[in-house]
Amino acid sequence: MSKRRLSAHCKLGMQQNIGKQQKSPKKYEDDVTLCKGVPSQHSLCHTFSDAAEIKDFRKRLLTWYNKCKRDLPWRKMATSEADADRRAYAVWVSEIMLQQTQVASVISYYNRWMQKWPTLQELAEASLEEVNELWAGLGYYSRGKRLQEGACKVTGVVDGNVIRVLCRARTIGADPTSTAVADRLWALAHTLVDPAHPGDFNQAVMELGATVCTPKTPLCIECPVKQHCRAYHRAEKDLKVSAERLLGKPASKYSQLTDVEECANTTGSCSLCLPPSEPWDPSLGVANFPRKTTKKKPRIEHTATCVLQRRCIGGEPEYLIVQRPSSGLLAGLWEFPSLLLEPGQEKQPKSVLADHLQTWVGSDMAVGHLQHVGEVLHIFSHIRQTYVIYFLNLNKDERNWDREVELPASRWVTKTEFESSAISTAMKKILKAYEAWSSKISSDKVVKRKRDLKSEERSSCKRQLSLDSFFATDPKN
Repeated sequence: MSKRRLSAHCKLGMQQNIGKQQKSPKKYEDDVTLCKGVPSQHSLCHTFSDAAEIKDFRKRLLTWYNKCKRDLPWRKMATSEADADRRAYAVWVSEIMLQQTQVASVISYYNRWMQKWPTLQELAEASLEEVNELWAGLGYYSRGKRLQEGACKVTGVVDGNVIRVLCRARTIGADPTSTAVADRLWALAHTLVDPAHPGDFNQAVMELGATVCTPKTPLCIECPVKQHCRAYHRAEKDLKVSAERLLGKPASKYSQLTDVEECANTTGSCSLCLPPSEPWDPSLGVANFPRKTTKKKPRIEHTATCVLQRRCIGGEPEYLIVQRPSSGLLAGLWEFPSLLLEPGQEKQPKSVLADHLQTWVGSDMAVGHLQHVGEVLHIFSHIRQTYVIYFLNLNKDERNWDREVELPASRWVTKTEFESSAISTAMKKILKAYEAWSSKISSDKVVKRKRDLKSEERSSCKRQLSLDSFFATDPKN
């Protein structure tokens, strides 16, 4: 629930910023809400409690953002569009697309999306099929469905850049997904957000996390708010202590005293500090925060897939694709006829797939007709999926060649139609693997024909020599 609150807060700030006239710069300096109600077991080191510090944090961050922000299409829309509803819609679309997806991957999808559905009303009139077609390849397909359904707020994912910046600023090292941490991040966001420029402030925090306060190699020297970053101060303190040791100097009183910015709780029970099992690592510096949660190992699955082909009258190949269920993984997308293999079926995917294909082929099919193409590995966020690929060609002289597919969630498509359909990246990989296999098979056949032709020519020459030798006149006679 706390994740939803933090996301809703960021969303609300964005809407406030682009939906009404902003306050004057002078007024916001006096508009500071301190983080109240800090639980007794938490040290003040994990929060912002000084009004002057909050004001300076806002000022430094927004100054840096206005100077260094990247030129992104949704930011142009937020400043150039006169209609407040369209501005809110444009930024909302970008926020959904940017969840767990890098900016570079989003831009082209965003531009196509806004060109096709420039307003919320036009998106509402679109079908889920159209949305999936445009979204294909961007991943996390449920996001497109949420947009199409007209979700009014971000509900599932807190931006990782915001989490990282806030955790480092206040040395929060506990699991970012825990309730205590999520609640604290919400409180910090509420305290820090600039009421005069909430949308710009939210964008600035995300920009800082994406370009400066990065996960592995943060550029702390370039950080506009490093003066207020307690992780940075702690790392600097470590460097100073290490330098003193290298120079053989006795430890200074400064290094022996507990830093006022460190948590006063020495019992190890603080739910926001680094866990005792994973103490501060000097080699990591600010990258100690936030600590990565232990991810569950992705489950391993195998799916048998058939590239089912027929050639239409013009000779161009057509492929059968079927639509996935409207819920679950890759909901509503199209794919080649596929079957998730149950435990024990991995050793006989060919026969299992042959039985499955009868739904569309309409007759018993000999397992031998299926040709093994190869395997393609595709990793989803929680699944390590191996597609075992087979090929089946339906010839004109077979009864099922021109059989109309009666199931509404199936259709025959050309390659061009396939590529423009709502298909996943995994299906694109499978088609590419099939084409590489098919090209190799064709090349091997050409080589074999040439080899057979040369062999026939050599045999013909030998026969001719034998005939010539038989009819040759003996010079002695």
